[in-house]
Amino acid sequence: MSTTLQHEAVVIGSGFGGGVLSARLSRQWPGKVLILERGKEYPLGAYPRSPADMADNVWCPDGDTARRPRHVRRRKAQRGHLTGMFDIRHFDKIDTVTSAVYGGGSQIYANVFLRPPEAVFEQGWPAGVRREVLAPYYDVAQQVLGARPVPPASSEDDRRYIRRTERFQQFAQEAKLPTRMADICVYFGNDYSYRGSEQPLPLGVQQANRYGTLQTSCTYCGECDIGCNVQAKNSVDHNYLHVARHRYNAAVRTQCEVERIVPLDASQADDPDGDGYHGYRVYFRDLRMGGTHSVTTRRVVVSAGTLGTNELLMRNRDVHKTLPRISQRLGKQFSGNGDFLAFAVDGKKEVNSTYGPVITQYTDHHLYKDLDRKQAFLLQDASYPTQVGWATAALGPVMNPFDMIWTTCKQVLAYAFDKFYPGRKRSSVGYMMQKLFSHDLSEYSAVLLCMGLDNAKGVLSLNKDGYLDIDWPQESNSSLYDAIINLGERFTQFIGGKHYVPMPNWLWPIKNNVTVHPLGGCALAESPEQGVVSAVQGSRGQVFGYHGLYVADGSLMPTALGANPVATITALSEWIAHDITGVTPDAGL
Repeated sequence: MSTTLQHEAVVIGSGFGGGVLSARLSRQWPGKVLILERGKEYPLGAYPRSPADMADNVWCPDGDTARRPRHVRRRKAQRGHLTGMFDIRHFDKIDTVTSAVYGGGSQIYANVFLRPPEAVFEQGWPAGVRREVLAPYYDVAQQVLGARPVPPASSEDDRRYIRRTERFQQFAQEAKLPTRMADICVYFGNDYSYRGSEQPLPLGVQQANRYGTLQTSCTYCGECDIGCNVQAKNSVDHNYLHVARHRYNAAVRTQCEVERIVPLDASQADDPDGDGYHGYRVYFRDLRMGGTHSVTTRRVVVSAGTLGTNELLMRNRDVHKTLPRISQRLGKQFSGNGDFLAFAVDGKKEVNSTYGPVITQYTDHHLYKDLDRKQAFLLQDASYPTQVGWATAALGPVMNPFDMIWTTCKQVLAYAFDKFYPGRKRSSVGYMMQKLFSHDLSEYSAVLLCMGLDNAKGVLSLNKDGYLDIDWPQESNSSLYDAIINLGERFTQFIGGKHYVPMPNWLWPIKNNVTVHPLGGCALAESPEQGVVSAVQGSRGQVFGYHGLYVADGSLMPTALGANPVATITALSEWIAHDITGVTPDAGL
């Protein structure tokens, strides 16, 4: 094998899988790893917040003809080249929301670190991949990501008190369902997040974390899913990627989108019929400066996220014909992880959904206890940014127009009456506003996040333009969605809500699911007849038919997980890295 290749490894993508492999491979080969990320890097305070900037914060670069919602296409027609962090795609029966940013999904996910039940691995997974096998890798990943429950509050006056958490726990108790506080990858100070102390850092205080990057103790702003502007989120740029880049000198190139992966022959010429034994040439487009560039490498790790990885490998197998050996199982076993989003609107009990980390607890509906694969899911609470809270409050008159008219009339009459009785205090504008907003819709509404065990029978393919398409078997998962809707309606009744509203995409006539956890398509297996990527020791994570071509992201999952997938993606990536390097992973990186 040639020894003059430019890199020992090129890592495509910088999410959880890419972060882990970048850190572990750059430790093994310092200065010899290149990370290619299509999205931008956002420093402290740089995530968009204004309405105009948020409208531009979508992914639709020049030349992109992927199926996207109408509002994204309209915005691109107005603004041109868009390289924002939200990659939103529209398919028949299902829509997807993923990320395009340095740090990948770790920048916009809901922070939860949760291991699926053992039973998930016992059906559809390779025999050598079980939860007990992955346990040490889960442990290391949890330590690196600093995953612990939100610190408890001493009273309702404590700034750490989250009413929403308590409300969901009360519902679980009434519904006789198990509920637990979730381990979340949020920074509450080194002592609390990394050393096991019960004393968190005060809200908003900054310090260097255990890996040397500046973070802020969570401010409870509820902005976790749109990019944390105070760096309280334990995203991989604050641990795995930071160490790869600053300790082991990994090179990073952002706004670079990989187009082709080509095996090399012994003379380092492109060899589409090769098996990668002599290395690879990776071609990528520079989205900021323009032009196509290439590098040579001994290994390639594809960690572009489930959609990106499947799309890239399919194009190279079927369009460019540079990776023809990839299994015909590519694109099979796609799952949306049972994702379902809904809202309980305008209740009588306060929820306060604009405060605190996005998710703090989970309620178990036949996933961990009394497993029922037809209706196994988790119900999780959710917060959203204050900006969204104002928008929600503004919906009050729309949701209850007669109530608002009557309230306004009463205040106007009271104002006029007070003119004749100056001693009264109600004539102030402040008093009128307080009355008008005394039943803030956002304060009395809840976001219901659910995920569960769908049947993972979706199929990914390329359309005529070379972009991904999804054949999603929505009807065959109806028992899961029916159970989710039923529990959501019960929650709405519990808070005295007037409306249970599924995500608008679910409503007639669209009737689409939305997933933020696309999984599968490059399933782990023991042979290419069963999957795309090897689960066999000595070749873990390696694409069948090739040497040195690996996959490490959510596309590896052969089934839905039911739980939030971050823990399993990270643990599997540690498991793969261990096999490549032979070095037992530890949290010191």
